[in-house]
Amino acid sequence: MSIKRIFDFAHEALQKYPQDEMFITKYDGKWEKTSTNEFCHLGNQISRGLLKLGIKPGDKIALITTASRTEWAVMDLGISQIGAVSVPVYPSISSDDFEYIFNNAEVQYCFLSDKDLLDKVSKIKQNVPTLKGVFSFDKIEGTANWKEVLDLGKDDDTQSEVDDLSQSINSEDLATIIYTSGTTGKPKGVMLTHQNIVSNVIASNTRIPRVKGMDYQDIKILSFLPICHIFERMLFYLYQYNGYSIHFAESIEKMGENIKEVQPHIMSVVPRLIEKVYDKIYDKGTSAGGLKSKIFLWALGVNKAKMQLGKPSGLKEIIADKLVFSKWREGLGGNIITLVSGSAALAPRLNKLFQNAGIPILEGYGLTETSPVISVNSFGKIKLGTVGHVLENLNVKIQEDGEITVKGPSVFKGYFKNEEQTAEAFTPEGFFRTGDIGHIDDEGYLHITDRKKEMFKTSGGKYIAPQVIENQAKGSKFIEQVMVVGDGEKMPCAFIQPDFNFAKHWAERKAINIGTTPEEMAKSPELKERIGKEIAYLNTKLGNWEQIKKFELTPEVWTIELGLLTPTLKLKRKAVKERYLKLYNAMYGHTE
Repeated sequence: MSIKRIFDFAHEALQKYPQDEMFITKYDGKWEKTSTNEFCHLGNQISRGLLKLGIKPGDKIALITTASRTEWAVMDLGISQIGAVSVPVYPSISSDDFEYIFNNAEVQYCFLSDKDLLDKVSKIKQNVPTLKGVFSFDKIEGTANWKEVLDLGKDDDTQSEVDDLSQSINSEDLATIIYTSGTTGKPKGVMLTHQNIVSNVIASNTRIPRVKGMDYQDIKILSFLPICHIFERMLFYLYQYNGYSIHFAESIEKMGENIKEVQPHIMSVVPRLIEKVYDKIYDKGTSAGGLKSKIFLWALGVNKAKMQLGKPSGLKEIIADKLVFSKWREGLGGNIITLVSGSAALAPRLNKLFQNAGIPILEGYGLTETSPVISVNSFGKIKLGTVGHVLENLNVKIQEDGEITVKGPSVFKGYFKNEEQTAEAFTPEGFFRTGDIGHIDDEGYLHITDRKKEMFKTSGGKYIAPQVIENQAKGSKFIEQVMVVGDGEKMPCAFIQPDFNFAKHWAERKAINIGTTPEEMAKSPELKERIGKEIAYLNTKLGNWEQIKKFELTPEVWTIELGLLTPTLKLKRKAVKERYLKLYNAMYGHTE
């Protein structure tokens, strides 16, 4: 069959790749599997149930889940194949944002996973006149359960109506509205058609590595990134397209446990996770003491000195792999074929380290508006510090100011109810403005240098690309988060959130009292002096105009809950600056 709509992936999987374990979710400590046949059956049942609730093509249904799970997949299939529009929502956003999104999208029904999310939605329910009902996946007393909709659709006498509707859906029809978390202002509703997502899946498919001797039923996926994000969602369809088995992880906190249980072959990651994994590995290796620590550090040196990416070749590399890096692979389940990285820039030093440890990372680039992949590295064509070659069905043009612009079938339809912002998002020639600065080198690899909107100019007229500096700074074990500031000021400065755990261990080794809480540690002159040495070293790699002249330590961990990070762990720059305005004024000598 020809795949033109997102629900076609499921039905083709049933025809070409039927298996007993299509989706696997853990409930009450036990993994429960759903077969391809059962998945399609449940999807049809939900479609019939929704029709009985009065849902028509074009109606909006919100999906919110704290962790990805099979119910979400079933709902997505059931909604899409009758022409309704899914509105996936991040679970971590505020009730105010829920209210805005529900009203903007005119959501009619909401399906959510648990009590915490129900409490959030209950607060705003009365302020959303279009909202007719809320259903939960978990059993919650006094709340309608999603199985009630399944029960409504039990009778398959109306399946012909579902089939007729699905056949009438065109590839250009709206499939979903994804509200970008954004770093400032209200969320924007990105309208993606069936064609947008399908074209991106098929174009990205050639970049996924194939292993000789492994059939589709041998491949296990561990999915833990939010499925409401287009990155994980596109991969969700891509895995169906290949017939792969998808395990949904319980949470980020239980990732280590889930990896051991599932032993996955492919996982998607964000750079922050890679950084945290490496930090844990480093802490464990250096704290072992004695000969073990010496071997660990020696192996890191061998890895760093290795010129060619890939398998160990010389005797030193083979020994280092056997003694150290094989343990890294075991820690990731022992079967990893590749990690797929997106959402933000991955530090080349980390990328090289994992590649040479036998854990390939395919780094890519894209936006919600591009469904999302614009470019991605592929096996045999990995170039560190780049996001790979542009997908074959896209046309990328670098504008005169360095902005990356793109045209092609996966570029979105526009922003929902916002013609003005939609018009601003495109060049007169119809290229979408990504807001990123970059270039394509002679070998066709795309390089991202910074966010156009995040670049700023000092009072001396010099441009600063903060993300480049920040990525280098996070190479320090002492620095967990950093944000470079200085727009319109005479010099760049920075807010730094120390890695408080590492700082604590460092202080213990040095017998220095820096306190025990983040607030106490941030006030420690000894810690600030030590981090000052890291900044001084960083400055040796920077031009004089972009060197960090002053910095302040922040007294808390930057989190999504505090509103300082987006759900994909990017900095909310405006929020960070507002929260630490006193520190900002102190660095620049401003009076409040």
